[in-house]
Amino acid sequence: MKIGPVRVIVWGLGAMGRLMIPMVLADPELRLVGAVSRRAAGRTVDTAELAGLSSPTGVPASATLEEAVERAGGADVVLHGTSSFVREVVGEIEACLDHHLDVVTIAEEMAYPWAADPGLSDRLDQVARERGRTILGTGVNPGFVLDTLIVVLSCVTAHVEKVYASRINDLSPFGPTVMRTQGVGLAPDEFVRRVADGTVVGHIGFPQSIHLIARALGLELTRVEESRDPIVSSVRRTTPHVVVEPGFVAGCRHSARGFVGDRVVIELDHPQQVHPGLEGVETGDYIRLTGHPTIELRTGPEIPGGVATAAIAVNMVRPVASARPGLLTVLDLPLPRGSARRRAEVIAGG
Repeated sequence: MKIGPVRVIVWGLGAMGRLMIPMVLADPELRLVGAVSRRAAGRTVDTAELAGLSSPTGVPASATLEEAVERAGGADVVLHGTSSFVREVVGEIEACLDHHLDVVTIAEEMAYPWAADPGLSDRLDQVARERGRTILGTGVNPGFVLDTLIVVLSCVTAHVEKVYASRINDLSPFGPTVMRTQGVGLAPDEFVRRVADGTVVGHIGFPQSIHLIARALGLELTRVEESRDPIVSSVRRTTPHVVVEPGFVAGCRHSARGFVGDRVVIELDHPQQVHPGLEGVETGDYIRLTGHPTIELRTGPEIPGGVATAAIAVNMVRPVASARPGLLTVLDLPLPRGSARRRAEVIAGG
C-alpha cells in the first residue's frame, strides 16, 4: 500500500484536466507533481496558467510525459485525459507503464476496452502486469451512472431479470465538437447520412457499460445492438455555438441493447439535446432493475457530466495506487467514494 501522498501527473489540460487540477491540489492525500500539455512546448509555464487557475501551483507544465517525470523526479499515478478511443490512447498508456506509472484514464472506451479491441486490451493487461502497474478507465458515463451505479443497486435484489436505464441531459453547455458529433443543427435526412458515415457518433461507451453490467450480473451476452435517432425540434433553440430552427435536429437519441439469445436483458437510453426544457423535457438519470424486488432510482437534474467525470477519476487515484497490477475495471476495485477532506475553497478557487 502506498504510504504518504500519491504523486500525480495530469496528462491533458483540456476541459477535464482543468477540472482535475484543483481537486488534486485540494486533496491532502495527493500531490500534484506534473502536468503534460502540448501548449507547454518551448516555454516555461506554471500549470496554473494552462489550467485557468488564479494562483500559481509551483508545478511547471511539460510538453511530454518524459519531461514531466524528469522534472518531478518520479511520480506514482497519471490522470490521463486526451482522447476517447482505445486505439488513440494505447501508446500514451504504454508510455506511462514504461515509466512505471499507474494510469487512471477517462478515455470512454477504456472503461471496458475489451468491448472495443480485445487484442489491444490483452496487450495492455500483459504489459501492465509485467511492469507491476495498474490501469483503470473511469468517468461518469461510462464508469458510473449507466453501469457502476446499476451494479451497486443490484446488490439489494435476489434476482435481476432486466436492466433499463436512461440518462437525459442538456447539451447546451458544450462546444462545437460535441454539437457536430451529436448532429445538432442538421436537417433530419442529413443526420441519417452522417450516422451512416460515422460523423454523428452520439454517446461513446454503450458497449463498455453493457459488458460491465453483464460481467457483474453473470450474464453471457450474445450480441449488443445500438441505434441513433434524431431529436427534431419544434421550437427555435440557440446556444453560443449553434442555432436550431424548428424542423431541424436538436440532439441525438442513442440507445443500446444487450441480448442473451433473442431476449433483451440490458437496455440503455441516452437522449441528448440542447435546451430540452424548451419542449418540457426534464433532465435526469433513471434506473429500473426488474426482478425480486424491482428497484427504481430517479435523480434530477442529471448528474453533471464534467465535474463528475473529473471527480471520479481523482477519487480513484489512491485505490489504483494500491491495486493489483493489470488492466482493471471498476468491478475489480473497492466501491468508489469521495472525500470530505478536500479543501472546498481550493476547488472553488480553481
